[in-house]
Amino acid sequence: MNKKDLGLLALIVVVGFVVYLRNPAFLGPQNLANTANLIGLFGLFAIGQGFVIITGGIELSAGSMIALLGVLFVDLVGAKGVPWPIAFAIVMVLGLALGLAHGLLITKLKMQPFVVTLCGLLIYRGVARGYTADATAGFPFGSEYPGLDFFVARIGGIPVSVYVLAVVAVIAWFTLHRSVFGRYLFAIGKNEEAARFSGIRTDVVVTSAYVICAGLTALAAIFFAMYTRSVQPSSQGNFYELYAIAAAVLGGFSLRGGEGSIVGVILGTILLQELQNLVNLLGIPSSLNFAVMGGVILIGVLVDQQWGVFRARRRIAEAASVREERTVISE
Repeated sequence: MNKKDLGLLALIVVVGFVVYLRNPAFLGPQNLANTANLIGLFGLFAIGQGFVIITGGIELSAGSMIALLGVLFVDLVGAKGVPWPIAFAIVMVLGLALGLAHGLLITKLKMQPFVVTLCGLLIYRGVARGYTADATAGFPFGSEYPGLDFFVARIGGIPVSVYVLAVVAVIAWFTLHRSVFGRYLFAIGKNEEAARFSGIRTDVVVTSAYVICAGLTALAAIFFAMYTRSVQPSSQGNFYELYAIAAAVLGGFSLRGGEGSIVGVILGTILLQELQNLVNLLGIPSSLNFAVMGGVILIGVLVDQQWGVFRARRRIAEAASVREERTVISE
């Protein structure tokens, strides 16, 4: 863990302690389990968002993608009678295909990530609403699907989503911080043109980042669909992309690209869900949720920007000090 991660962890502990003092139910078993489940759900696609942000891109369609893929999963299993493992595979493949389309539009047609994913946000939401005629997609009353309850089960009192997030986080950590592919992602985020001249196939790497992001979003969509047991296409996943972006920014991912850590994005997700829990337990009007979210993103970006300025000044000061020492020695 770096200094940013340690600072974020300390903030999580402090906020949690303050909330507990105001409402001891914060550390109740049921509340902890529910909060842990939400951390698992949001953490999955927040990690995917991190892979995109580190390249200097952005993914704004995550929430709409969760709605569309959730609708399809519930409809395939509940209405069409497709065995859930096959429906799971179909949704995952479709998610990966959407990520591939985003990546190709950005790398081959040189479209801006903001424009591509903003269009995706509108298109996927519209398709989800049109597919169900704006009705709620849900499982038939009293229906049972052996094995499907795995997505909402608890093992040792801990939701399955947390275990899945842990596995994904470990794989993502090794991919980002210990693999050649991860080094390529950092290099592209720092300077894509320099990375290209260094022999890195930047188009392939950037496209892969969007595919990874969409794949994790598809997995989260299935978990969300099982968590809610029904999907309202007009509201499912609304503004979820902001949660992912906020978690990544709080976790040290720079919107300029080239910086970030998987541990940080997990801690950022924990902090955001802790803040959401704070709003609920302290009786703060839920209408202020997005105000809290906007404030968190603003503070996170501001701190990241000022931290970058501070480091740049420190490097300049250190370089000047080294030059002065060499001048003294030479004299």
